Amino acid sequence: MTISVAALGRAWLPALALLAACNQAPPAAQAPPPKAAVPGPDLATLTDSTAPAALLAYGRQYPGSEVLVRTRLGTIRVKLYDDTPIHRANFLLLARKGVFDETMFNRVVKDFAVQGGQTYGARTIRLKRYRLPPEIRPAHFHRKGALGMARYDDDKNPGRLSSNTDFYFVVGEKLAPNQSQAMCRRQLTPAQTKAYASTGGVPSLDGQYTVFGEVIEGQDVVDKIANEPVESDKWPVTDIKIKVEVVR
Repeated sequence: MTISVAALGRAWLPALALLAACNQAPPAAQAPPPKAAVPGPDLATLTDSTAPAALLAYGRQYPGSEVLVRTRLGTIRVKLYDDTPIHRANFLLLARKGVFDETMFNRVVKDFAVQGGQTYGARTIRLKRYRLPPEIRPAHFHRKGALGMARYDDDKNPGRLSSNTDFYFVVGEKLAPNQSQAMCRRQLTPAQTKAYASTGGVPSLDGQYTVFGEVIEGQDVVDKIANEPVESDKWPVTDIKIKVEVVR
């Protein structure tokens, strides 16, 4: 039996098509779409004098009341208070822009507080050091689970301006009513002395630092952080990195 040249040519066509397909360049990978810019003031331009108005405007336009603080030890759900609008807006802004996601818990003092907001190296997000005016409210006190903002350089900070990034959760200890009142620089209400007796806290901080939220779920996670082994500077031996998400 003979095979015609034409038929032979047709027989090779599938193979030639396959070789051609193999030699084709793969389609170019599509670049991921650029991330949408997070609205809000430019963190690199805020100052002590401009931050309050800018943050109040931001808080009105982009409100929020609850955040999740995720760590390797678990998740903490936090409620932010309405009557501390500058601190609340600042926390929401930094959370949405990813500033806290570069930080960790950097100061852990058992039976006192756990503080976060610092990082080892330079931040990738441009952030100027600006401070917040105090929003100290008598109704918000340093019971266990309170969320407050740190401050620094008291000798150069007579206005007790808060840090823009360094926050803390109160741990504390249970105290008898006479103990908590003796430690506090202002008159406590009966409900507050009862809370210090039943759940604990650090009344010596009352009236000195702004409390702008509280733990509503995950206090056991705060307690785990407070019991982590630390270096001599109170930095945890094993890093406790932070991821903050605004959920409401």
